[in-house]
Amino acid sequence: MENESVPPLLAVGITYNLKKGVISDAEDIEAEYDSVDTIDAIADVFRSVGIRVEYIEADADIVEKIKKAKVDIVFNIAEGANGRGREAQIPAILSFLGIPYSGSDETTLAIALDKAITKRYLSTYHILTPDYQLVTTPNFQLDPSLQFPLIVKPNYEGSGKGISDLAVVDDLESLNRVITKNFKLYGQPMLIEQFIQGREFTVGILGNGNDTKVFEPMEIRYLKQERENRIYSYNVKINYKKYVEYVCPPQLDASTLEYMKNIALEIYNALECKDFSRIDFRLSEEGDIHFIEINPLPGLAPGYSDYPMLAEFCGTGYKELVLGVLNSALKRYGRKQINSNRGA
Repeated sequence: MENESVPPLLAVGITYNLKKGVISDAEDIEAEYDSVDTIDAIADVFRSVGIRVEYIEADADIVEKIKKAKVDIVFNIAEGANGRGREAQIPAILSFLGIPYSGSDETTLAIALDKAITKRYLSTYHILTPDYQLVTTPNFQLDPSLQFPLIVKPNYEGSGKGISDLAVVDDLESLNRVITKNFKLYGQPMLIEQFIQGREFTVGILGNGNDTKVFEPMEIRYLKQERENRIYSYNVKINYKKYVEYVCPPQLDASTLEYMKNIALEIYNALECKDFSRIDFRLSEEGDIHFIEINPLPGLAPGYSDYPMLAEFCGTGYKELVLGVLNSALKRYGRKQINSNRGA
């Protein structure tokens, strides 16, 4: 319940997509969507400081729902539906309607979801990223510059979608088999990427401009030695307690840690991200830091998603983090920010 003793300061709408239990040949079809528990957790944070909350599910009636809600700002975590620009759908609608919202805008989200375009764009900033080939059909010729092992990913998915235990391949026969299967399941271009053997890290960022905070890198340390269990696949993510442990800050020398944080911030700014993002890296056995991908709409499931987990390791609790994202957006729009102690 909202704290009735504290007059609402603000009306915030939460836009989201819910898991519906859809049955599909692709077991991870709804991996990017949220559970109602996550939406409730975010809403509870807002209500705890006297904010009025409106739930706005991002379905076919989204425009009317947004208009009816009459909110001051939208806290957007909606993944959208269909197509490689789906994460841009709700921000584009909000921009069209002139309604303030949290997070990156439609242009940044559209670019960032397309892995190949993101890599191509960031290469102009001399950001090191694994060599790759984008294939638009199961009938393709492998670029001879690519050497096995390779990893196969759907080009515009997140949350580990399409990255199975067999995503890393050592020969052409295995590559063709994974490519053919993924085209049938996901119906989109596939990214064939040089597999970087080494350690894996993710870096969270909160804020904008001079207020931007780069959290310490969090290492995803794999507990098993088999290679299929040493990639951040969908299976590993949903069973993370069995396969990984999270270490923050990781055991790295200070210069490497600082360099990784600086690269993360450079990527964040280059893509014109807003309010929050999470950026993934691999540190090769030769000591080179490779950008893997960015998520400017990172998950906020408490106790599960990487972004709130790494923030908590760095001393930023869930309430402070969620309000930090909202306050970053409010400040961008010239609105009064919320005191996290209000209503306490």
